[in-house]
Amino acid sequence: MSENENMPVSGNDIIRMIVAFFVPPLGVALQVGLGVHFWLNLVLTFFGYLPGLIHAFYVILKERD
Repeated sequence: MSENENMPVSGNDIIRMIVAFFVPPLGVALQVGLGVHFWLNLVLTFFGYLPGLIHAFYVILKERD
């Protein structure tokens, strides 16, 4: 079990999730920058909003500081 799983969700995470709800790639970019996760999310969002949204929430909750 990683230490991130026990951390509560911060206010910044909530803001990123709200942004990701409307524009999933932007939420991912705010979390991890313009790396692989961003481009993957952009492709997933292009193919369908729901896959992009799920991936964005996954990245935001998994890649916490």
